[in-house]
Amino acid sequence: MVELRIFTEPQQGATYDDLLAVAQAAERLGFGGFFRSDHYLHMGGDGGPGPTDAWVTLAGLARETSTIRLGTLVTSATFRLPGPLAVAVAGVDQMSGGRVELGLGAGWFEEEHRAYGIPFPALGERFDRLEEQLEVVTGLWATPPGSRYSHDGAHYPIVDSPALAKPVQDGGVPIIIGGGGRRRTPALAARYAAEFNAAFRSADETAELFKGARQACSRIGREPSSLALSAAQVVCLGRDEATVRRRAAAIGREVDELRANGLAGTPDQVADKLRSFAKLGAERIYLQVLDLSDLDHLVDIAETVLPLVA
Repeated sequence: MVELRIFTEPQQGATYDDLLAVAQAAERLGFGGFFRSDHYLHMGGDGGPGPTDAWVTLAGLARETSTIRLGTLVTSATFRLPGPLAVAVAGVDQMSGGRVELGLGAGWFEEEHRAYGIPFPALGERFDRLEEQLEVVTGLWATPPGSRYSHDGAHYPIVDSPALAKPVQDGGVPIIIGGGGRRRTPALAARYAAEFNAAFRSADETAELFKGARQACSRIGREPSSLALSAAQVVCLGRDEATVRRRAAAIGREVDELRANGLAGTPDQVADKLRSFAKLGAERIYLQVLDLSDLDHLVDIAETVLPLVA
């Protein structure tokens, strides 16, 4: 019915070894993907031991896993130039044997840009840069071997590039675009993405965003069903209510708030809410796991929820 993927927030405090343990557990337990955010600054807490770079991390995981899909939700277009980003992602795709997906967004967290000396233009320019990055990255990957790629862009002009390295996946690395924008975001998804993601939205909001993405496809003559739809929700599951409360406390959240704004409760309760997103058209759900030390949480989800929804 719906594929479940694990989604982590390592900027809140996680080492590579922490992420490796979660990724390997997710693979062993039958989840469809291991994804991570791409941030350089924590959002609450002390952020220790400090950030890890998303694509450096994924390169390591590519060699230490074998079947699970790997990717970002999402890489900020402000962080990397599109040419080097295309090279890096293609390289990780090669290292993984073709298991990588690239979530790409305009960027929003101004404080992390200030903390690490990254320019942070106004919103309109960030979207302009995102659109041009998508054009360049997909153009480089689509250029036939032995040919050259050029792009007369306002922000990222490309002249006579050999357009290497190449991903090993046919058609290039799948691109994920998401967000709450009602105009430019769905238009970019329709033009460039394999998947549109509605993150941390209610069922009603998700339905509206999915509708907008489908309509954007129709406007440019793309078959709407060719754009995969997905959602992301925080998860806090327990086989009993006491465990739900304990896991909510461990991530500093209230159970009632998590029930309203995420996937919280017993296996049947979580499965019911997952089915509600599947009925809206979500083909996969990214489960935001905030306590990376609690690998038993993944075990409980795999043993009690996966059989009910997969």
